[in-house]
Amino acid sequence: MSTILDINSIECRYKDRSAVKDLSLQVEEGDLVCLLGPSGCGKTTVLRAIAGFEPLLVGSIALHGEVISKPGFTVQPEKRNLGMVFQDYALFPHMDVCSNVSFGIRNISKIARRHISTSLLRAVGLGDMADRFPHELSGGQQQRVALARALASQPDIILLDEPFSNLDVDLRERLGADVRRILKGQNITGVLVTHDQNEALALADYIGVMHEGHILQWDTPYNLYHKPDNRFVADFIGQGVFLSGTLRSDYSVETEFGIIENDHKFELGPGTEVDLLMRPDDVVPDSESDLHATVIKKAFKGAETLYTLRLPTGSVVLSMFPSHQDFAIGTRVGVRIAADHVVAFPKVN
Repeated sequence: MSTILDINSIECRYKDRSAVKDLSLQVEEGDLVCLLGPSGCGKTTVLRAIAGFEPLLVGSIALHGEVISKPGFTVQPEKRNLGMVFQDYALFPHMDVCSNVSFGIRNISKIARRHISTSLLRAVGLGDMADRFPHELSGGQQQRVALARALASQPDIILLDEPFSNLDVDLRERLGADVRRILKGQNITGVLVTHDQNEALALADYIGVMHEGHILQWDTPYNLYHKPDNRFVADFIGQGVFLSGTLRSDYSVETEFGIIENDHKFELGPGTEVDLLMRPDDVVPDSESDLHATVIKKAFKGAETLYTLRLPTGSVVLSMFPSHQDFAIGTRVGVRIAADHVVAFPKVN
């Protein structure tokens, strides 16, 4: 694969505040990547800079090796060959679906535009709705039309700005999976912005977790969950709690559960007081275990139930049980630690 998008040490500023500073990333052709973070972290500003709507104070953005933005120079948005899918769909209410999809196509016949539109509508599962108007469609259907319109001009990259935030959870998940399938099927590169970690983890090949204008970690969903570089990423991605411990060797840590052996070397030296990240899948049910905990909260999730458990020491952990093991609040349950890859950070007092 080749690099299609190269963002090099950019800075964007609003008045006297840096919204994005010293941010770099590379996107390979055909990848679907995501900028993930809380509101105000700068992720939408990066997307707008890629699109050409935000000037750069420092750094550069290149597409296919050609610089499209740098201080004092910006290629106009309409000349960047980028598709955009917005949060609010931005469909034209007075045009039918087919006309909405073909709106940005130029220099070909009406018949050819119709052919492209109907082909794309079939690709997004709306092949029989070409003659309807936006108000006759559901929110999910309107978002599919917006995606088809973005694909119609055969862009180099699709930019998706919180595209599913107006949809309910079930529809968001289904449509997200469909969008990934469509983009991958057409080998279209995508850059997604979202604050929803579940959405990012399910859709993206690579994710940049952002905080205060910086990317704190650019990595695969697996590594962000299992190998976070810092406490912010560990807190932001997935669920988990921190337990106190002391490193006893390069590969072991003493906790209230006893000694936990790790499958990789801790970067901190033996004797260091640490906070150990424990995910729900690190604490597993075991009716034969000598370690018991009390159920203080539960959340049914279909095939599994997420239990919040209080240990005899008073510490609280999370654990996933098969949902057929249904325990009432206040029940004592047996658990054991099944963590062979744990992450430790210097203890915060």
